[in-house]
Amino acid sequence: MSTVRELLVELTGTEEFADAGQVGDDLDLAASGIDSGDLVRLVLLVEQRAGVEITAEDMEKLQTIADYERFVAERSATGAGGGA
Repeated sequence: MSTVRELLVELTGTEEFADAGQVGDDLDLAASGIDSGDLVRLVLLVEQRAGVEITAEDMEKLQTIADYERFVAERSATGAGGGA
């Protein structure tokens, strides 16, 4: 299970996020019923656990599980704090 999926399960208590067969990587998280407060908490958890910084500007672009996974992979590859 991906890091983002693990965090979504932890955050929401919804096991369906663990199964890519039930919740696809391209699902819009806001449209899935996750409210803005949970999205902010998700960002904070991703920053804390993955060691990447997510700006408000970045947050506007992160809409799906795949977006978060790609973002974390790219930022992790450049090193924590790498980029702007």
